[in-house]
Amino acid sequence: MAKWFNVAGPCKADLHYMLGPLVRLPQLGPLIEQQGYFVIHAPRQTGKTTAMLALAEQLTASGQYAAVTLSMEVGAAFPHDPGRAEQAILDSWQAGAADRLPAELHPPTWPQSAPGSGLYTALRAWARVSPRPLLLFIDEIDSLQDETLISVLRQLRSGYPHRPQSFPHALALVGVRDVRDYKVASGGSGRLNTASPFNIKIASLTMRNFSPGEVAQLYGQHSTATGQIFTAEAVARAFELTQGQPWLVNALAKEIVEVRVTDPTQAITAADLDQAKEILIRRQDTHLDSLASILREVRVRAVIEPMLSGRELGLVPPDDVQFLLDLGLVVRNPAGGLMPANPIYREVLPRVLAQGPEDGLPAIQPAWLTPSGALDLEQLLQAFLAFWRQHGQPLLRSAPYHEIAPHLVMMAFLHRVVNGGGTLEREYAIASGRMDLCLRYGEVMLGIELKVWREGRPDPLERGLGQLDSYLAGLGQQQGWLVIFDRREGLPEIAERTTVMPLASPAGRSITVIRG
Repeated sequence: MAKWFNVAGPCKADLHYMLGPLVRLPQLGPLIEQQGYFVIHAPRQTGKTTAMLALAEQLTASGQYAAVTLSMEVGAAFPHDPGRAEQAILDSWQAGAADRLPAELHPPTWPQSAPGSGLYTALRAWARVSPRPLLLFIDEIDSLQDETLISVLRQLRSGYPHRPQSFPHALALVGVRDVRDYKVASGGSGRLNTASPFNIKIASLTMRNFSPGEVAQLYGQHSTATGQIFTAEAVARAFELTQGQPWLVNALAKEIVEVRVTDPTQAITAADLDQAKEILIRRQDTHLDSLASILREVRVRAVIEPMLSGRELGLVPPDDVQFLLDLGLVVRNPAGGLMPANPIYREVLPRVLAQGPEDGLPAIQPAWLTPSGALDLEQLLQAFLAFWRQHGQPLLRSAPYHEIAPHLVMMAFLHRVVNGGGTLEREYAIASGRMDLCLRYGEVMLGIELKVWREGRPDPLERGLGQLDSYLAGLGQQQGWLVIFDRREGLPEIAERTTVMPLASPAGRSITVIRG
């Protein structure tokens, strides 16, 4: 049977290319032996469910435990009605256990119970009749919210002292978030902020991304099955772009082998990975689209906004930073501060945020192209200046992050430019003091640095010229743009204050300074 790269739901060994599902899972043996209740959390589409299903099957096959992975997801439809949520969950658990466990390990018919105690009563009855210690891996726990979530956690805590004879021997809550980040409508916080009412957990564990060797192993399975080779450079580029994020690793390969390079005699190159990356970013498939909703959360904005503008992080609670680290959205920069977790996320974040201004753009004729279709930088400059003077002021109001509104409006304009056949790459990080853009169109490359002149701060021109020098040196370019957005109070309208001036950088490069 042919196999495929998987980007939807748990992997199946007979259908998908996949690594050993337990390789990236922390060692759980001691936790299970201790009759532990614990949490496993990791970003979406990293292989949690696949690993849990495989682990439960392995533990049951050992003959020592009755282990099964069951989902809470059907209860999500009833966030304020624990009784109805319990009924939906228990119905799905009966079916799931019947599908995954031998007949002698199936749960009994659930006893009658009052709303709000259904899970406690059911698990107590199951544990008491099970011929083996009962292990549950409860998936999609953080799909529950509000009263239903609190009720479920309290019922599990209530049964905990009665394990293993009258409650599950060991139990794991599996989801994207750690317990303190489960969503509740209480206290105005939108989350628990604490492990209570599941303060019985003895550990919170996560799953790592693929290593470079594991990316090569996964892609090698396709080569073995079809004869189609991923070059060493392509595998290295895949890891560079994704940093091993499993969904991205699979999504890039799937786009290439099923759409772009379908001839198995044609080797897959690093250039194919770059093209697939651009397609994923523009299309914003399910996984990338889910990041867009996360960006609307206030505590996410508190980290992402200064990151995009290059400012210091400020007084952000450590739990909020840890939340983004747990989601796999950002990582700690070895040089200090935070940065996006991989180059694809680095592109997606500002692109998603620029969507509002981009939707509000008027029709713009591509006057920046020569008759032969090449990019004319002087015409591009004039087109941007005309656009910014006419439309900059109203478009700033459509940007979701006020502090970086000018950045988002400019990127919205440049997205229109590259949609004709180019790419726009970005570099930014907490406390870097800038955002760098690299516009590539055919043979033409333009390095752009964005700076903001804020109230009470000195003119960023001198520092910007030095930073742009460094960026252009890395690109191997001798000219670029330095764009300074003036956000001080009491200034004339954008149309009146926008100016352009040619200057030389400290290293003698030709810099066009745009102030607006």
